[in-house]
Amino acid sequence: MTKKKLIDVTLDESTIVRWSADVEHERRIAIFDLLEENSFDLVKSADDRYEGPYKLHLGTIEGRLSFEVKSTDNELLMNFRLAMTPFRRIIREYFAICDSYYEAIKTASPSQIEAIDMGRRGLHNQGSELLQERLEGKVEIDMQTARRLFTLVCILHLKDGRGPR
Repeated sequence: MTKKKLIDVTLDESTIVRWSADVEHERRIAIFDLLEENSFDLVKSADDRYEGPYKLHLGTIEGRLSFEVKSTDNELLMNFRLAMTPFRRIIREYFAICDSYYEAIKTASPSQIEAIDMGRRGLHNQGSELLQERLEGKVEIDMQTARRLFTLVCILHLKDGRGPR
């Protein structure tokens, strides 16, 4: 078993009034997939000896994305915040195209649905790459891990379980 991985992921639900059933389903899937397969390692100094596995708690504090990384014994290993400003445009566009996708699956042709889905995946990849860049120097993650974490970042950005903040 590789040590450079997440074994537990939680979201700070105190800032959320309530999530819809669809959002809750997406959250459960993202966390399940993330825990099944991920690559996560703290970038540390030479005197740091902890090599994982890790527990991650994600939240938002004062408009910033909060990462709290702990050991399996719940010892705090790293705690930091990222500005959300760089993510806002991508998240807003991602929500808009997701809305279009869910509307399209009701009435659009398969080729129209596929085109919208390609755009949706492209925006998701952009957000995931941005997350990898913003974590540089703190945490090393692969693209699949970044994609799943970006899904959770989007979920944290929902207000009342319905739309972007």
